[in-house]
Amino acid sequence: MKLNLKIWRQKNNQSKGSLQDYTLSGVEEDMSFLEMMDFLNYNLLEKGEEPVAFDHDCREGICGSCSLFINGVAHGPEKGTTTCQLHMRKFKDGDTIYIEPFRSKAFPVIKDLIVDRSAFDRIQQSGAYVSVNTSGNTQDANAIPIPKEDADEAFNAATCIGCGACVASCKNSSAMLFTAAKISQYSLLPQGQVERKKRAINMVKQMDLEGFGACTNTGACEAQCPKEISVKNIARMNREFLMANLKK
Repeated sequence: MKLNLKIWRQKNNQSKGSLQDYTLSGVEEDMSFLEMMDFLNYNLLEKGEEPVAFDHDCREGICGSCSLFINGVAHGPEKGTTTCQLHMRKFKDGDTIYIEPFRSKAFPVIKDLIVDRSAFDRIQQSGAYVSVNTSGNTQDANAIPIPKEDADEAFNAATCIGCGACVASCKNSSAMLFTAAKISQYSLLPQGQVERKKRAINMVKQMDLEGFGACTNTGACEAQCPKEISVKNIARMNREFLMANLKK
């Protein structure tokens, strides 16, 4: 398979970037998208050129590192998958593929296709946790009865991998789906009730401080989320935030 690649190259967030053209031959349809990128970099190194910087880690759709904008779609054309789970059989011989980083003011470019998503870390640090006494008397989680419907919804919210596809696909670069997923997974469980009010207020505040926009209600975040997190979580987050402010 022969592909025409248009890849965003940028030295750092202070320099101006641009799309660079590359022609890549010998691509196998069973390659993953990241293996194709590895193959490109191998060829570039053979020519003495600088390889394309892109982020990756687990390559199993778990860590959320492989965040790429492929032909204008976060993680590419296959629904419910991350970039590392996308395979080249989804493309045809002679295709032109545009590969860009996730674009948001809150996600500054580090180099080429790598962006700084530490804003997500700071949102989680502001409240996405439960305080537990670990002095040796910690209660086993299975000992606490939880309705199955609540457990299922909390689990679905907890599948969020923090990749940033919701931000990249939103016109306003909103992180509400990410923040809502983290708030939901705790608000639905008994362990998260003690800090429920403080969590909603602090996480929404930190989200705003990071420079993310407001929800557009277009649903692009859910449509392009590789874990298919529901926008219903945003409604739950809004309720949690409103209730927390009313109870001040």
